[in-house]
Amino acid sequence: MKLFTRKKPPLVGIDISSSAIKLLELSKTGDHYRVERYAVEPLPQNAVVENAITDVEQVGAAVDRALKRSGTRCKNAAVAVAASHVITKTITMPSGLGEAELESQLQLEADHYIPYPLEEVNLDFEVIGPSDANPNEDDVLIAACRKEIVDDYVAVTQRSGLLPAVVDVESYAVESAYTQIAQHMPGGGMESTVAVIDFGATTTHVNVMHNNRSVYTRDHAFGGRQLTEEIQRRYGLSYEEAGLAKKVGGLPDNYQTDILHPFMEAMAQEAMRALQFFYSSSPFNSVDQILLAGGCAQVPGIDELIANRTGVTSAIANPFTSMSIASRIKPETLSNDAPSLMVACGLALRSFDE
Repeated sequence: MKLFTRKKPPLVGIDISSSAIKLLELSKTGDHYRVERYAVEPLPQNAVVENAITDVEQVGAAVDRALKRSGTRCKNAAVAVAASHVITKTITMPSGLGEAELESQLQLEADHYIPYPLEEVNLDFEVIGPSDANPNEDDVLIAACRKEIVDDYVAVTQRSGLLPAVVDVESYAVESAYTQIAQHMPGGGMESTVAVIDFGATTTHVNVMHNNRSVYTRDHAFGGRQLTEEIQRRYGLSYEEAGLAKKVGGLPDNYQTDILHPFMEAMAQEAMRALQFFYSSSPFNSVDQILLAGGCAQVPGIDELIANRTGVTSAIANPFTSMSIASRIKPETLSNDAPSLMVACGLALRSFDE
């Protein structure tokens, strides 16, 4: 199973997060993309824990429901494992090697970088291009993930009758989706440093882009489940009832002041903390913009609050701004879900790999 795989269209992007299955299908005409189908299907609590699938049957059943709701006929799927489960390393190799020779050499080199027996991992590579240090060498990205992690993602897709054509890495999928946003920035995003902060259910994923390439990733143990659990505790609801009330409303008047506003302040503190970690572990001391992704980015006013607290221009991530939308999809619904679909979008874009 390859982490970087050549185009096998058409395929559907399936993001398996800790709280939901997010499925997306795109089409392309010329240089223009269109959103054909998508679905968001909630997952039972603890079906995915610490970025790993713990209940293949429940996750597979949720994928089945998402496929049915979306109406997609794609039989190939792209899924992604969390960056925290993947070891990546950029190494240099002599230019001009054939693929078989390069693969053989990398098998030998990988032993120096992978802290597991090679028979226990799925390993793949991608030639990035000529090395800046030596024009006679190429930079090659190698990536490895333990087979037990990948096998669960493969099992989920195969259970639903899909072919797992691509197994990607979440941070690379976000980078791919980010290029759809960067094209609307001054200079197409070049010479800019942008922090994509994805507030998920249990984890906040930070992915900083410079010149449209990911230069830093880090996970923080903070997410929207804390808000759901506080609603559950305060109002005596089940976890599912609390999650639904958080999305559709209907909570008592004191919800905004007593629960939501403190949570928003906690989000802003987490964003400030994420930036400080980035500055302290990289050559950068500033970012030009923050893009907010994940389910919590749908909280009204959170972009303004984070901009005020961090002093950095903040906006809600929407990779579909320049895409057309199939008539079967409600634009407002897609716009609301867009911040949660960054990974799914990046995976769906793999259909059009050269």
